[in-house]
Amino acid sequence: MADTAVASAPLSPSASPAVSPLPVRAVLPWAVFFGTLMLVLLYFVGTEQGSLSVFAGEAVHEWVHDGRHLLGFPCH
Repeated sequence: MADTAVASAPLSPSASPAVSPLPVRAVLPWAVFFGTLMLVLLYFVGTEQGSLSVFAGEAVHEWVHDGRHLLGFPCH
């Protein structure tokens, strides 16, 4: 084991990997997608009941009931 030598370059403190910024065109579609998804989830948790309901009945309300209280939305 002592007979084999591994050549290694000394590490320089000033050497850092090159980091390129993400272009806005690559991030924007994902930001719009997740923003829309969050608004839809906020609608279902916050207001899916009563006169603004998309689905009839209490099924959606019961599915998001605990999340509704966790986020501070009153429901009864």
